[in-house]
Amino acid sequence: MISAAEIRRSFLDYFARNGHQIVPSSPLVPKDDPSLLFTNAGMVQFKKVFLGQEKPGYDRAVTSQKCLRVGGKHNDLENVGRTARHHTFFEMLGNFSFGDYFKEQAIAYAWDFLTRELGLPKERLYVSVFEDDDEAEELWQKVTGIPKERIYRLGEDENFWAMGDTGPCGPCSEVLIDQGSHMACGPDCEIGVCECDRYLEIWNLVFMQYNRDESGQLNPLPKPSIDTGLGLERIAAVCQGVYSNFDTDLFSGLIQSMAYKAKVEYGRDHETDTALRVIADHSRAAPFMIADGILPSNEGRGYVLRRLIRRAYRFGRFLGLTEPFLYDACGQLISEMGHAYPELKKSEDFIAKVVHQEEENFNKTLDKGLKMLEEEFERLSAAGETLVPGEVIFRLYDTYGFPVDIVRDLAERRQFQVDEAGFDERMRDQRNRSKASWAGSGEIDLASEFSELLESGMRTAFVGYDDLQTSSRIVSIMDGQGRSLKSADQGQRVYIITAQTPFYGEGGGQVGDTGHLLSDTGMAKVVDALKPAQNFIVHVAVIEKGRLETDQEINLRVDEGQRVATARNHTCTHLLHAALRKELGEHVNQSGSLVSPNRLRFDFTHIEPMTPEQIARVEEDVNRAIMADMPVNSRMMPFDQAQQEGAVALFSEKYADEVRVIEVPGVSKELCGGTHLGATGQIGSFCILSETGIAAGIRRIEAATGWNSLEHFQSQRSRLAEASAQLKTQPENVPERIGELQEQLRKTLKEKEQLESQQASVGRRDLLQEVEEAGGRRVLAAHLDLPQSSGMKGLRAVMDDLRTRFGSGAILLAAENEGKAMLLLYVSQDLQERFTAPELIKQVAGEVGGSGGGRPDLAQAGGNDPEGIERALQKFKTLVAEV
Repeated sequence: MISAAEIRRSFLDYFARNGHQIVPSSPLVPKDDPSLLFTNAGMVQFKKVFLGQEKPGYDRAVTSQKCLRVGGKHNDLENVGRTARHHTFFEMLGNFSFGDYFKEQAIAYAWDFLTRELGLPKERLYVSVFEDDDEAEELWQKVTGIPKERIYRLGEDENFWAMGDTGPCGPCSEVLIDQGSHMACGPDCEIGVCECDRYLEIWNLVFMQYNRDESGQLNPLPKPSIDTGLGLERIAAVCQGVYSNFDTDLFSGLIQSMAYKAKVEYGRDHETDTALRVIADHSRAAPFMIADGILPSNEGRGYVLRRLIRRAYRFGRFLGLTEPFLYDACGQLISEMGHAYPELKKSEDFIAKVVHQEEENFNKTLDKGLKMLEEEFERLSAAGETLVPGEVIFRLYDTYGFPVDIVRDLAERRQFQVDEAGFDERMRDQRNRSKASWAGSGEIDLASEFSELLESGMRTAFVGYDDLQTSSRIVSIMDGQGRSLKSADQGQRVYIITAQTPFYGEGGGQVGDTGHLLSDTGMAKVVDALKPAQNFIVHVAVIEKGRLETDQEINLRVDEGQRVATARNHTCTHLLHAALRKELGEHVNQSGSLVSPNRLRFDFTHIEPMTPEQIARVEEDVNRAIMADMPVNSRMMPFDQAQQEGAVALFSEKYADEVRVIEVPGVSKELCGGTHLGATGQIGSFCILSETGIAAGIRRIEAATGWNSLEHFQSQRSRLAEASAQLKTQPENVPERIGELQEQLRKTLKEKEQLESQQASVGRRDLLQEVEEAGGRRVLAAHLDLPQSSGMKGLRAVMDDLRTRFGSGAILLAAENEGKAMLLLYVSQDLQERFTAPELIKQVAGEVGGSGGGRPDLAQAGGNDPEGIERALQKFKTLVAEV
């Protein structure tokens, strides 16, 4: 039996032999695509290539792309585990042609791979084509010899693909396999008529041959392209002779391991099987998400991860598992798939820690949430209702961290429905109040602003690694609305694109360069430089004098001081990244950064605050590298070679075949397109200003280098001198002096409390003189005037003194404190058979608008109506007399 890993390898090797570039899977977090929460198809990383905005250096590619779908038309989460083919995480095998081969060759490759490489029987294969695509039908017959009766024509909903309302699109063709009549839904089972699993779709070929304009007109593309998708889970099921993806070797090991841990048997009970399949599916998704920098949170992608972990944990509870277990299943997944996806192995310990912590956190509130939900079910049943209100679902989410999926799962088992619309409304209200943190990928898609120029093939040569000034021709001037201009006059703010430039365009966390553009007719100040796409740099400029014109030759000059200060911070960011990985572990990945002339900010994955000792060691490591004055080397090399040499690549970046590697020998090696110093000694010095948490599992360090670091040290020294002067001690003795003052303050406050207690006791000498008779029993009811700061403590001090001298009877002391009433009631032991202090205090406290309780001999109460104190005292005497 061929394994899924062998199918994956065979697919990549087959297309590599046929001239395709093997491109690594892009991360689950799409880069530069605000429209997507997750990568959900193989073509996502090539979107700009299909749009003509990027040229990758190859015209044929093959990938095994990790994908995630958790909602919408592609996947409803509640179906995962209940059907044979719904998954959250899956792998999409795909081959791509960017204006190279088209339909005939794509069909030939697909047929050859399925029938010859995988050995699928030709007689069981069927094909669907778009209803108007005569060419595709003819090519299938010509290339493969498949009979016409096994080719089905389907409509636009099934067999036409589009990237959006406008843009590249085209007909598609699907390959299906007949799994046998035993899989049919009935006698009328047929392709295009039903959706049962007899005719299983296994490979989709998209023929991208049109561009749809805003009017809806389809215009032929000059270079048609190919985008295909073959789901690994599906093809593995077919090749392994099973009818559920969960019975393939991609899932079976996880399922059997979990069944053994839970002491259950897979295949005997539907609900048990569902739970095992859910756990297996989610234990595949979670490690890949965490390895790509996603961490549990209450927003965006992090909330999806939290839902999956908690949903799996709840199903584990159904199986009888009461301790964290999913982290162990994730470890098994890593051992099975780490060879194909090395990022899993690199983050193995961190993944286990994140999942285990999330399981423990949920475990603390799960029982309370389940109890609340069960009470709601009972209330609904008693009222004859069947809909769980959105308010209840939201309260479970907000208070106990219950994802709506768990409520839905449990409700369905009890024959209830859930008011998801009401829940969604409350979630929207909450997001509006808190100004939700996620909005797409969080990046502005600059490429769309310059799409016409990019699609025309316009590019910019960057020469700024070696030169800070050069001469070049202005190839385009645009205003803020994207309109082309022939010229720009003094005072105008415009975009200027040149054939080449020394200006670094903002990217990789580094800000864009500033400087000047000069010509014979005018001068412009460059206030920013943007990089909307690879090899395309835009100068944001303000015309300071005269006029600049299209096709004019100009001189471009970068502000050297700003560039060096920025490079100082960028090189130091690499040293910081290396020091953090050394100190905290290999799980540390950059999740964001800002490199400017004035400071550096570095966001990284780590689930707990750094200790002062860890911060100090990281700071020392960075400064050690600075003082060693090591060379900062840069070189170009193939991406694969860079990875083999251990260069750190950022999960959120997409890299070309040739990459630039920045190396500080023995300290740091990273893929980076930014500008750097020649040696670490040029940094001068480094200091960490702060280390904080900015999101679940994301920490942020802000730091200063060079002159900014020196300025920080001088500022700190000045403040320390001020403090030492005010404290009248030497700077080195400031901490001890502060400790002494804190101890003095503690003693002073204690003495103050004792003094106030003594002051309160002044009137106690006469209290015993106020004892009365009530029903033959001794009663003392007194309204005391105590210092506000003494509170209930002061009242207790008075009561303690009275009890030692009172004997048989009952005492009620009352006082007002900060606008509220305080009551303290005592009953001697010999009277407790008739009444107790809690029994009396509950009745008395109502007079002050409160309630209370306590021991049989002593009870206390509080209330919001101090004007009722006198009524409470009188009621107390009446109660004692009447009982």
